[in-house]
Amino acid sequence: MIENNIQSRRSFIFTPGNRPEYFKKALTSGADIICIELEDGVAPHDKEEARKKMLEIFSDPQADDGIERIVRVNSGRTVEGIADMQAILTSDSFVPSIMLPKVKGPEEVRGIAETLEEYNLDTRLQAIIETNEGLEAAYEIAQSTSRLDALLFGAVDLAAELRCTNNWESLLYARSRTVHAAAAARIDAIDVPWLDLNDETGMREEAESSANLGFTGKGVIHPKQIPIINDVYSPSDEEIRYAQKVINAFAEANTGVVVVDGKLIERPVLRTMQRILVRGERALRD
Repeated sequence: MIENNIQSRRSFIFTPGNRPEYFKKALTSGADIICIELEDGVAPHDKEEARKKMLEIFSDPQADDGIERIVRVNSGRTVEGIADMQAILTSDSFVPSIMLPKVKGPEEVRGIAETLEEYNLDTRLQAIIETNEGLEAAYEIAQSTSRLDALLFGAVDLAAELRCTNNWESLLYARSRTVHAAAAARIDAIDVPWLDLNDETGMREEAESSANLGFTGKGVIHPKQIPIINDVYSPSDEEIRYAQKVINAFAEANTGVVVVDGKLIERPVLRTMQRILVRGERALRD
């Protein structure tokens, strides 16, 4: 079984698949995740070209630089989504991770995972919660396969489906449900990008609220947003020291329960501490 992949996912940025030169620039942006876009960010008449150029990018060996590469395909319920997956499955280029949009239920994710298994591909998965059905099934989606590394919260589409305003208060329940589902599966929860480039104060405030709620990262729409987002989702020096202390305590005790600074800590907390260290190590490269 492929285990969940602990990795720093504080920030992600999209680059259009039909503009590979943007991908090269994105690799130097400071984002933890670079997502090659085949879905909403690519016009219908450019999708075939985007698909081909995406595969050309992955025809070259990718550097071991700690940056996660992922491709957002079109929904598997569309002709373009089927074409995306066929291209990935039959290509000599290895796509390391796939972002699945508009997921409505666990069977969608499970079906993709089973197909990847049939093709002997170690490709990872992430799923976007941006439909009413997907929100209702978020827990089951998060548990659907060990290939799944994260749930992403898609506020724009979800707000339209819920017939509510796209703001923090209106979507707090939906955000919380996404976080709870991801936490139960011990995978990351990544929040939607802040859309106002001129309001950095508002972006920081929402990111801080998001981090306090349990999200482990947030998307961006422009490289200038990355330093703030990375800062908000990076652990403090004190958090890093405490995480290391907990990890060391479990390593020495080899039991399911340890006492650190007078507090009883159970083994499930260990994974959270490991995530903190990974994000801390990544922050040192910023």
